[in-house]
Amino acid sequence: MNSIDRKTLLRRMFDAAIAAAQPALCLPAHLPSAPKCRTIVIGAGKASAAMARAIEDHWKGPLEGIVVTRYGYEVPCTQIEIVQAAHPVPDNAGLNAAKRILDLVKNLTADDLVIALISGGGSSLLVSPAVGLTLEDKQAVNAALLKSGASISEMNCVRRHLSAIKGGRLAAACHPAKLLTLLISDVPGDILMDIASGPTVADASTCADALAIIKRYRIDIPSVAQSHLESGKGESIKPDDPRLCGIETRIIAAPQMALDAAAQVARDAGITPYILSDSLEGEARDVGKVLAGIARQVALHGQPFKEPCVLLSGGETTVTVKGSGRGGRNVEFLLSLAVALDGLTGVHAIAGDTDGVDGAEEIAGAVVTPDTLERAWAQGINPRASLDNNDGHGFFQALGDSVVTGPTLTNVNDFRAIYIDAPSA
Repeated sequence: MNSIDRKTLLRRMFDAAIAAAQPALCLPAHLPSAPKCRTIVIGAGKASAAMARAIEDHWKGPLEGIVVTRYGYEVPCTQIEIVQAAHPVPDNAGLNAAKRILDLVKNLTADDLVIALISGGGSSLLVSPAVGLTLEDKQAVNAALLKSGASISEMNCVRRHLSAIKGGRLAAACHPAKLLTLLISDVPGDILMDIASGPTVADASTCADALAIIKRYRIDIPSVAQSHLESGKGESIKPDDPRLCGIETRIIAAPQMALDAAAQVARDAGITPYILSDSLEGEARDVGKVLAGIARQVALHGQPFKEPCVLLSGGETTVTVKGSGRGGRNVEFLLSLAVALDGLTGVHAIAGDTDGVDGAEEIAGAVVTPDTLERAWAQGINPRASLDNNDGHGFFQALGDSVVTGPTLTNVNDFRAIYIDAPSA
């Protein structure tokens, strides 16, 4: 198999991972029976518009509702209004959408049904600052969190305690209506309260937990936000709250499903897949070094797996931004992987965000080949300097190795595949 064929196979695996999490495929089987009275659809996330369309295509009876998705991720609907807003730093469109959603679920009855469509990206898209905070305060907090190196779980803990809609507050607002939340998970471990910061599920974490995270990473947040947490006013809705009694929550797509789909593509090509984990976390460059070490052991010693094989993993790494480059946790992982492999023959890799956006770039990820470093040096690009500057996107774009999918209309987090065959190949 030549280098082009290996790259093609890796891209087919990535595409299969994305396809497995499409709402049209995984949502319809989870729809409930129609209620006696109103059916209201609300939601937020990069997949929420596609999820709304899947409901419209399969629901028999009247619908109404509002969902908010990322700019460019809209899908035409006739009964459910699609609002677009900014991600990863929230804007006024997201603020207004959150207010309208909260207004929509006021004064419901036990005979009404609310279907909440929640997916990755909802933390930024569904923005409703706690009393005393402004949108500008939330924007400052989000920007600081994204640069801090905190994990997604840690970031969402802070967000929940500075919000008027996250941390179970949206579920409480829907009471006494029946509430069904359909989730597409983009977080390691599929932890419910971390998916879009858990607007419709109970949250056992506390303001003290949020303050500890801010202290741990030395995150500079507005004084009003600091005071809000210290006062305890930001406590979220806890598991024993009676307003959450009887709510139903289902994960309809998750990273493991995407990895299973990619593994099947590998098997069909006669390559043995090994799924290492669906929830790898840590600094992107550190994960790159570790997986490079495993790939090297396979390639040179046939341990712990025999080549040819492909190592698959998901999860969400973090980047502590120190440089001025164009970032992206998947391309940072890949650049670190390439540097650690140092041109090792027979190792190719792909990594990308299944939502089609790595960091703030409209680029999903990139591909690494054995000659990645050689081609970079030939263009006068120093790989280590690019890594130190957090400039993964600039590096791979210069080589023509970026992976661009456009809006995928879903999000089950990061996807990584490392293809290993004989070093002599």
